[in-house]
Amino acid sequence: MCLGIPGRVVETYREDDVLMGKVDFGGVSKRVCLEHVPEAARDDYVLVHVGFALSMIDEVEAKRVFGFLEQMSQLDELEVPPP
Repeated sequence: MCLGIPGRVVETYREDDVLMGKVDFGGVSKRVCLEHVPEAARDDYVLVHVGFALSMIDEVEAKRVFGFLEQMSQLDELEVPPP
């Protein structure tokens, strides 16, 4: 099983003839390979795993996943430390 995280494409560019992009993950930007989604353009959302965009994802689904991930970190704060 792999975990893909949605991100918004901020820019696309070529690096050594490989399609790359700067992708924003809720305030954190990373360099991502876009070769598997050559149709990706600025402001599109992509599903990323270990630096590779694997598929396109719509904005509604991306925001749903961001909300879920936010809830997960809030759940960690509710845990009671052991005595």
